[in-house]
Amino acid sequence: MPSAGAEDSVAKPKRRGRKPAAAKKVELPASETVSSEEMPVPAKPRRRVTRKKLSKAEEEKSSALPAATVSDAQEERIALPDTHVSSNTAKKDEAPSPAKQENTLSFQSLNLSAPILRAIDEMGYTHPTPIQERAIPEILGGWDVLGVAQTGTGKTASFTLPLLEKLSKSRGRARMPRSLILEPTRELALQVADNFEKYGKYLRLNHALLIGGESMNEQREKLNQGVDVLIATPGRLIDLFDRGGLLLTQTDLLVIDEADRMLDMGFIPDIERIVSLLPWHHQTLFFSATMAPEIRRLADKFLSSPREITVSRQSSVASTITERLFLVEKDKKPEALLSLVQNQDVDNAIVFCNRKRDVDMLQSYLARKHLSAGHLHGDLTQSLRFSTLERFRSGDLKILVCSDVAARGIDIGGLSYVFNYDLSFNAEDYVHRIGRTGRAGKEGHAFSLATPDERPLLEAIEKLTKKTIERGTIEGFPSLEWRSDDNETPPDPSTPRGKKEHEPRQRAPKQARHNKSSDRPSREEDRSSRNKHHGLLPPVPEKDDMQHGFGENVPAFMKVSFRPTPRND
Repeated sequence: MPSAGAEDSVAKPKRRGRKPAAAKKVELPASETVSSEEMPVPAKPRRRVTRKKLSKAEEEKSSALPAATVSDAQEERIALPDTHVSSNTAKKDEAPSPAKQENTLSFQSLNLSAPILRAIDEMGYTHPTPIQERAIPEILGGWDVLGVAQTGTGKTASFTLPLLEKLSKSRGRARMPRSLILEPTRELALQVADNFEKYGKYLRLNHALLIGGESMNEQREKLNQGVDVLIATPGRLIDLFDRGGLLLTQTDLLVIDEADRMLDMGFIPDIERIVSLLPWHHQTLFFSATMAPEIRRLADKFLSSPREITVSRQSSVASTITERLFLVEKDKKPEALLSLVQNQDVDNAIVFCNRKRDVDMLQSYLARKHLSAGHLHGDLTQSLRFSTLERFRSGDLKILVCSDVAARGIDIGGLSYVFNYDLSFNAEDYVHRIGRTGRAGKEGHAFSLATPDERPLLEAIEKLTKKTIERGTIEGFPSLEWRSDDNETPPDPSTPRGKKEHEPRQRAPKQARHNKSSDRPSREEDRSSRNKHHGLLPPVPEKDDMQHGFGENVPAFMKVSFRPTPRND
């Protein structure tokens, strides 16, 4: 009996242990919920399972692979919203799916934090641009990005927003910036800094500017306080690094903006040196307006398995802009521009030139004609450029003459006129130039001057815009036609080629050559006589026979005759 009692005492715990088996019957509703995954409503268990699989794969693979898996998942959610909605939501959400293909994606779906979204909302933006929609998930995923987008497509915010998101989780150290943004001009650097102030107003992040024309001591003090984002031009950055005021050993993210302008301005050797100062493992974002073969080679050198993002360039002109083209000779262009400005009701205008020397010349010419005009190009000091922009914005200056590089990053709204003193060499630059007027439904005017030899430039512009620019005439200037490339001065059709008028032109060069050959000895004698007085060697006279290595001027010590036998001391 004791054994039986012992058995009963042992059996009772076993029965108690079997009660969880009865609890399994209670878990049957949970199994029902698992089996109901076929229903469209509960889609979260599937997501959790996939995330667990991704986390296991992350532990097995290298540090570069997690970014790929995360970015791929983000790309599926963002680039393909229709397929995701149709598989995991009810039929009510399937109706507006075709409309979601065109810029209905909101910033909330880009995995940005609440402080950044709050700043974006206060600026009035609700939907990201195409470059932002595609670049932000890739940057947050840790990929190198090769972006081809022109200024005005929202490119700056496409790397500013993810940088703020990644940097908001920690703080920078003294003299060791955590991210670096390289810009070709000071104006572009100032524009990027302004974006960081606006989008990061609710984040405790510091940024510093390293540009020319400002005190280097103040910039060094700013770096010593600890900087999260460093925005710099290559020249000033290398200068400060050589002086020991900067370390790049903790810089994990590099942005090379406007790479095509960097190439044109000769900054590529400086960028190569800057990249060599960064840690081996860093993320690089490479943006350019064009993709020339040289830019492609640079991208292959700086980037590692990048995600390429190309946004179509702006090729259309707003319907609110009135375009005119005026043909004038090159030496008459200043007078023609002056006549256009005086005959039009110009409130404010920007005049674009292709060369800096033309900017200086045209500004001084307009000032002599009693017009309030300022100029802007890369060779001016920073203080002068700031004061010129402020005077133009305030209305003190009526006309601003500038180059394309200096105008990059300058946003001046409400322009009534844009004058092209020169047709731009790049058709996209023309569209970007005249796009500064005619905004917000207001009427704008874009007048361009061209010489009779610049027809190929006009054809490239009209091919891009798919629009013919109307020709105009200026009062007091003759009406010109395009000049053919074959003959600069067309011959008289009444005179056959090779006859009377052409014979003197053929004889003149022969006579000139004969006169030159007859005058050559006297000129050489004059040169030799002058060079003897100055102690210089004249050119060696040309002779058919063998000549001495020194020509007619043999050093005196070489003319001394040596004895055949050694001298006996």
